[in-house]
Amino acid sequence: MSAILIVDSVVKSYDGKPALNGASLRAVPGELRALVGANGSGKSTLLKIGAGVIAPDSGAVQFAGRAYQTMLRKDIAGLGMFYVPDRNLLSNAWSVRVQLEMIREQFNGRDPEEAIEAVGLSHRIDECPDRLSPGERRQAEVAAALVRRPRCVLADEPYRGIGPKEAENLTRVFRGLAASGVAVVVSGHEMPELLAAADRVTWCTGGRTQEMGPPYAAARSPQFRLECLGAYSAPVAQFTASSRG
Repeated sequence: MSAILIVDSVVKSYDGKPALNGASLRAVPGELRALVGANGSGKSTLLKIGAGVIAPDSGAVQFAGRAYQTMLRKDIAGLGMFYVPDRNLLSNAWSVRVQLEMIREQFNGRDPEEAIEAVGLSHRIDECPDRLSPGERRQAEVAAALVRRPRCVLADEPYRGIGPKEAENLTRVFRGLAASGVAVVVSGHEMPELLAAADRVTWCTGGRTQEMGPPYAAARSPQFRLECLGAYSAPVAQFTASSRG
């Protein structure tokens, strides 16, 4: 299937310091892609460019068949993009329920009760986000994506700081989104969770990207294993022997 999001050979610098130098990314409907790499490798910048949060210095970006460089985030959102930043998607001023209801009304979206139940957070829906644990807050943010009924989800570091049960819930939700035809890209460092969830892997290293294919193929790369898997090599290798692909 054709990609709904194409970020091609983008370059981005901050105060003269390169963050990306020819990085690319594809988001394909029905596919969950893991965007992995070390801190400072450019993952967050690449997702922000794909979501229209920031513009690249050069390179090409297309979403839903439209090419853009300076399109505003709200315009891309109107075409079906939902970006989950690494923090502070939801305001502390209102409860989770109120904010999910706002999203539902704006986009004619899914029932907030159903979305929050899907991420396992029904007992906290009437709390404000600042009263939630980091993991619960991430679950609420992913619930916001479910309410939106997006065509493409870009989630930056959703597994950071959450427990095993919360991670399992998020993986189930991301896989469900992909199974329903949504293009999903999830970034992070939590290799067992990411590789267990992903159909394809994009490796961001030194401001560039490499397409690694299915998780089992990525794990066969000595350099990828050395730089990305580290202490997780044994359990991930065991998973990849029977990986989807």
